[in-house]
Amino acid sequence: MVRAEAKTGADLREACLTEALAIISASGVEKLSLREVARRLGVSHQAPYRHFASRDHVLAEIVRRAFADFASALRSPPHTDNPATDTLAMGMAYVAFAFAEPLKYRLMFGGTLPEPDAHPEMMRGAREAFNVLRAALVRLFEARGQQPDHDLIDREALFAWSSLHGVVSLMRTDAIDTLDLAPSARAAFVAHALQKVGTALGIDVQGTRTTGGSQ
Repeated sequence: MVRAEAKTGADLREACLTEALAIISASGVEKLSLREVARRLGVSHQAPYRHFASRDHVLAEIVRRAFADFASALRSPPHTDNPATDTLAMGMAYVAFAFAEPLKYRLMFGGTLPEPDAHPEMMRGAREAFNVLRAALVRLFEARGQQPDHDLIDREALFAWSSLHGVVSLMRTDAIDTLDLAPSARAAFVAHALQKVGTALGIDVQGTRTTGGSQ
């Protein structure tokens, strides 16, 4: 618990966010309330309202930050002169983030977000993360001498994103433990799935250019 009797201004705002995330981690989003945040911080029930108009505003800021961290993770692989290699590395970064930050990942993709129209900063963060993938795919197509339209890039981005989300979701379910999988198959599954997604996007497993794509 973060004690905040003496905290004011930005310090109290950060303490509220930290405590809210702790509540969500321990008990789920449904247990989050500003009253509970205040109680755990040892401040008046009205203190959090100086910084957040409602519980949903707290949640929206937590999700916004999660998307910002996610976008940073997607950008984190070293940039090379080979867009195919870089795109596959971004896919691995996606999966790594999902396993390293399961709570943030679940908040972004595993539940109901606060009302989008009421929280434009949160949605801007979501678009920023998606735009990282879009930019990688534009670079991939341009390296082939192609100039794809926005609709094609969006279709390819949604295909890649949904495929990676499926990989993460499957690996995190308890059911996979009941399938009597060979240890080597399970260990190699993520890399194998990424290679298949790459092939569908026109990337061979060596990171060299191929033709085609999931269009």
